[in-house]
Amino acid sequence: MHQFHLAFLITLFSATGSVAQVIPDYDLGGASRPKPDMSFRKKNQYKRVHQSSLRFILRGELDKTETFLDQYLAKHPDDAETLYMLGILHGQRGNIETAENFMGRALTAGLPDGRLIAGPREMLKPLLGTGILQDVTAKYSAQPVHGPLVGSVTASTASFWVRTQAEAAVQVLLSESPNFSEGTRTKIARSRAAEDFTAVTKASGLKPNTEYYYAVRIGRGPFNYDPNQRFRTLTPKGQASKFTIAFGGGAGYVPENEKMWTTIASFDPHAILLLGDNVYIDDPESVVMQQYTYQRRQSRPEWRKLTARSPVFTIWDDHDFSTNDSWGGADIGIPFWKKDWAFPIFRQNWANPGYGGGDAQPGCWYTFNIGDVDFIMLDCRYYRTSPRIEPKSMLGDIQKQWLKEQLMAASGTFKVICSSVPWDFRTKGDSLDTWNGYKQEHEEILGFIEQKRIEGVVLMSADRHRSDAWKIERENGYGFYEFNSSRLTNQHIHPTMEKAGAIFSYNKPQSFGLVTFDTTQDDPQVTYDVVNIEGDKPHTLTVHRSDLSYP
Repeated sequence: MHQFHLAFLITLFSATGSVAQVIPDYDLGGASRPKPDMSFRKKNQYKRVHQSSLRFILRGELDKTETFLDQYLAKHPDDAETLYMLGILHGQRGNIETAENFMGRALTAGLPDGRLIAGPREMLKPLLGTGILQDVTAKYSAQPVHGPLVGSVTASTASFWVRTQAEAAVQVLLSESPNFSEGTRTKIARSRAAEDFTAVTKASGLKPNTEYYYAVRIGRGPFNYDPNQRFRTLTPKGQASKFTIAFGGGAGYVPENEKMWTTIASFDPHAILLLGDNVYIDDPESVVMQQYTYQRRQSRPEWRKLTARSPVFTIWDDHDFSTNDSWGGADIGIPFWKKDWAFPIFRQNWANPGYGGGDAQPGCWYTFNIGDVDFIMLDCRYYRTSPRIEPKSMLGDIQKQWLKEQLMAASGTFKVICSSVPWDFRTKGDSLDTWNGYKQEHEEILGFIEQKRIEGVVLMSADRHRSDAWKIERENGYGFYEFNSSRLTNQHIHPTMEKAGAIFSYNKPQSFGLVTFDTTQDDPQVTYDVVNIEGDKPHTLTVHRSDLSYP
């Protein structure tokens, strides 16, 4: 049993209503200790600027934070996020009139007004009595603050995620007709404060391969109709089809790069796979920080328009789970931030088909299918152990056994195994953070595929801030092709890897992977296109089913 020691330092501050930030000191007994960046040093990465500011506000170092934000605002006078953060800061000081003025300026600069309700709520409490918050609160009394986001779509079901202004009943009306002449309703779900005012409601009994329009009702208000609120159900399991998915990771919040979601929407993918580093939290000890990073993304109109249309399937990686290159350890509840903070908040912000082994064995692994293509989503952080201490594992025994069972049960023409970190050892040099640090388990999995003569396996991954294609050559079977992409919105790049043996490697500008499966052909194929933020396709690779078979 791991030794687990806690010594709590509680910092209370604010002139008008204190905010408590708990900073523990503990021995993780084999799990990597989270070390959030507590400086303003990464000013060149926009995604970090206001996270650092929020951390210092939470620590009560308001003078230091104000000086930094004032300097940043002088160089970026219309930056909405900086104005918003100054509003939070002055609210904590009790300078309510000044705080309200900054919030008004932030809205004028383009801040989505839902951020004044959820951005996060704890930090906005001092402003509850102001006119600006009262107006926004009234606006969202009968419509979603965030969402709707479509998830868990199958041939006959779909789930809808929303965040509400207050605890409320949530229901969705669906129809094949845009005028809703006929329709069906989901069961009523309820958003709760304990779940950060989020709810997921599910529709069933839908027709496959069918376009549905939908409207959301909050509380006793009317259904909110929006022509953008429509989605497609998927092809039934086992049926040949042609469809596209978009995938990637590395989606740090950068306002000018948020147009990536519009670019993805222009290709109208049947599904979106986000494979980790989806929001960049890097602070598992702070609920406030986790809420902040999710909510600034969920407020963006580009994101809301895309995810109201294209179903989203997610897993996490280190920057969502904990901090850089972190691991959780084999025990479910150690360290405490893994079970009690990071994972519940992950669940609150998505609508995935499943979450590991449920409450008894939490995690973000699950499977889904589109037609005769099976997708296996892995959790590469929750039960990962140190890559420097034996025995070591990326997945943990239970998830690894589950993966083998899924591979044996998979009957699709293609079986896609999605990992948040790269499979090919060449992707990150000598780093032990990829599967390179878990070579024995890597060989166990690929060897199992060969032993059981499982054909049609394709590997997908994220983590590296570029888009690559790789081929892992094997002596006892076919070569495994890997599609890797993880620079959706990030500014920071990783060097290209052609010299290391990549089929192609692309890092400028931001990009995502567009993958087209066509199992209707005599020799089914999968095509991986790299698509950059402008919509151009600099690289493409097609792999046929015959390339993924045994003699």
